[in-house]
Amino acid sequence: MKRIGVAIIGCGNIAKNHVEAYLAFPDRCRILAVCDIYKDKAREFAARYALRDVDVEEDYHELLSRADIDLVSICLPPSQHCQVSMDFMQAGKDVVCEKPMAASLEEADRMNRMAEQTGRLLSVISQNRYKNDLFKVKRLLDSRVLGRVLMVRVNSMWYRGSNYYDLWWRGTWENEGGGCTLNHSVHQIDLLNHLVGKPLSVLSVFDNLNHDNSEVEDASISILRYPRMLAQIDVTLCDHDEKQEILIITEKATISVPWSLHAVRQLPNGFFEVDEKAMAAIQKRFDAIPDLMHEGHDGQILNVLKAISKEEALEVSGYDGRNALELIYAIYQSATEKREVELPLDRNSAFYTKEGMLRVVPKFFKKTKSVDNLSGEITLGRN
Repeated sequence: MKRIGVAIIGCGNIAKNHVEAYLAFPDRCRILAVCDIYKDKAREFAARYALRDVDVEEDYHELLSRADIDLVSICLPPSQHCQVSMDFMQAGKDVVCEKPMAASLEEADRMNRMAEQTGRLLSVISQNRYKNDLFKVKRLLDSRVLGRVLMVRVNSMWYRGSNYYDLWWRGTWENEGGGCTLNHSVHQIDLLNHLVGKPLSVLSVFDNLNHDNSEVEDASISILRYPRMLAQIDVTLCDHDEKQEILIITEKATISVPWSLHAVRQLPNGFFEVDEKAMAAIQKRFDAIPDLMHEGHDGQILNVLKAISKEEALEVSGYDGRNALELIYAIYQSATEKREVELPLDRNSAFYTKEGMLRVVPKFFKKTKSVDNLSGEITLGRN
């Protein structure tokens, strides 16, 4: 089997997940180049992962004509995803793009058109689909063993201190594209779409509660309407506990990711008692679903490598990335215009293009502090 040649564009914190995933499959791929506008940063990155035979570049254009590079991971700020991804696809490379896939729906549409026109694969990182609990819950819902979904509550709770927004591209609508609703809850919003489909409408509020070096929101609350179903998405960067959860209320049971299960049966007076038999049956179905062989970025990267080799279909496409963006920009439109917004989002909406959104979104605070790089390790919350 020919090994797939890989380049990593952007050597910031998220790039480690990509490199470690590619290194997990040395029989399938090899990393040939890393690129960052700060060349010393790229050199240090290559050394950290013992990538001794890679080329280090500071301008990604130097890699476009490389015939030995088949696949590129885009690990750049969201405002740069569209142009860089399109340049590589036009140059005949398949692309894995970090979330969120673009800084507007219009950009996402251009990326997907380029993938279709060139016949290249475009996959948007949605690594939480490749977690055992989520994978098994999706299988349970698809099997209809739990009956209809009635309500869903999504808690996308994070903590980021004020220094988080010192990095030059964070905290501005222009460069980051939005706040925690876009750049953090995109994970859970993608999972919500994956589990129950797209909503009919959304009603939202947002604000900046505790980050005064940022134009963008650090909290939002949204109510989503579906046919005979409701959902709620709560997002913040202010939660010291960082407990992230998707709670799903169905006809037969209430379940959640991370996995928990509760089932009751009603008594003659309409109150309830715990239904141990039903819980045991559902738990047995859950336990019978085999674990994934690879979780997180490893699982998604492996699927991309297999899709390139024609061994299986691409599981997360650019259209999945667009679906998450559409809901996010509908949330921003609703919160800005203080009204319920229907989906699909109208292409005449100000929130379809980056330029239109920049004209109307509120700037909660003025960004006054900006640094080129931030040191330190990424810490993540609970699930």
